[in-house]
Formats: sequence, C-alpha cells, structure tokens
Amino acid sequence: MQARMGNPAVVIPEAMQALHALGTLPTKSGLSPILLELVNLRASQINGCSVCIDGHPRIAKKAGETDERLFAVSAWRDAPYFTPAERAALALTEAVTRLSDRADPVPDNIWDEATRHFDGKSLAALVIAIANINVWNRLNIATRQIAGEWKP
Repeated sequence: MQARMGNPAVVIPEAMQALHALGTLPTKSGLSPILLELVNLRASQINGCSVCIDGHPRIAKKAGETDERLFAVSAWRDAPYFTPAERAALALTEAVTRLSDRADPVPDNIWDEATRHFDGKSLAALVIAIANINVWNRLNIATRQIAGEWKP
C-alpha cells in the first residue's frame, strides 16, 4: 500500500490546528476520554478507516481501557461490558455516521436515549466528537493513509 498523498491536515497545517482544536473540545466539556475513544473506534469501524482503527485503541489503552471492551465495540449491543451511557453514545455514533442509510438518520428514540445520559453541553460535545472523527476518517480514507504509520 502507498498513500496517495500526505494527510491533508498535515499538508495544510491550518487544517490540523483547526481539527486539533475541535478535537479537544469534547474532553474540555467533561466527556470521558475513554468514552470518546469508544466513539472514535466505532465510527472508524463503520467507515473502514484502518488508520483510526489501528490508532484509537492504542489511545484508549493508554487511558486505561481494557482489551475486552475494545474487542467488543463492534458488537456493543450484545456485549455486557458497556454502561447505558456508553451504549447511548455508541448508538448515536452509529446513527450520525450512517446518515444516508435511512430516511430518518438520527431517530428520536436514539436521540432521546442520549439526552437521558448527557446534558445539553455534553451532548453537544458528543455530536462534535462524532463529526470530528468522521472528518478524520474521510481524510485518511480518501488519501489512502497507511495504518501503523501514525502511532499515538
């Protein structure tokens, strides 16, 4: 494999600064770094971003996440390892990542469940986190970035 080009956010440093700034907001808003890494991993699995599927579990492990939970993220509905808040965040992640898969991409039941676990600021931060990882996935996939070259 060979990348088509450098990651656009590296090629244009202002883009990296903007995406990095956007990426720090969810943690600054009080969301758990581990929750954010579960969200990052799930969106990346859906999008098939090998760079992020390789890198985000490493970040999660450094934050204290277990292999058991990381291995089960793609099957979170059937695995007993996740809290109700994490399940709500993962459901929202899937809905927001798969916008074109259904007529009502983020149905009320998914949104309502998220509001039971996250207040307005936390929910806003979660939606920003989901949007941000989707941007990174698209940058990496479009330019065929190589998994393993980025080691967080």
